[in-house]
Amino acid sequence: MPDLDALGALGDAGWYGIRSILLAANYELPKTVTAMRNPVLNEAGVLLECGASLLWDNGKIATFHCSFLSNLTMNLTAIGTLGTLHLTDFIIPYQEHEASYTTSTKPNFNELVTGWVQLPSEHTVTVDLPQEVCMVREFASLVKNIKKNGAQPDKKWPTISRKTQLVLDAVKASIEKGFLPVEIVR
Repeated sequence: MPDLDALGALGDAGWYGIRSILLAANYELPKTVTAMRNPVLNEAGVLLECGASLLWDNGKIATFHCSFLSNLTMNLTAIGTLGTLHLTDFIIPYQEHEASYTTSTKPNFNELVTGWVQLPSEHTVTVDLPQEVCMVREFASLVKNIKKNGAQPDKKWPTISRKTQLVLDAVKASIEKGFLPVEIVR
């Protein structure tokens, strides 16, 4: 419903995809954002599915797709010049206390090109508490530090959130402008 969250899948799952892209880019904003054609909207005009390409001045490019229509797909793949990172339960882990990801560093083919050299490796991270508990604890700790110790609010998270929102707004603007590139105003 547009009066509850008019950005739909973009404002929900898209936020996490954009944030992960910015993390991989050391929170440097892209120069332009171009929405992919044929987003899906419901009868009320709320985005159920969309995607976009992000382009940086140095030629780096990233894409994301978010959807309320896909079958619980929460994949994240980062591809660099020296390797890849892939996880399949990006937003909500398969299990509350454990998550796995796969990395591949400097892969190549064997001599006869019948297989890989430097096979991908799987890594598992275990935690004692669910991510939501950790998030609330961290927030409470930051507030306590301000209230009891007079500390200044940490500017890291508001800055990162603002950058994420700028990219999200650019995706929405690109959709509204007929999928034209939208420049990020820094």
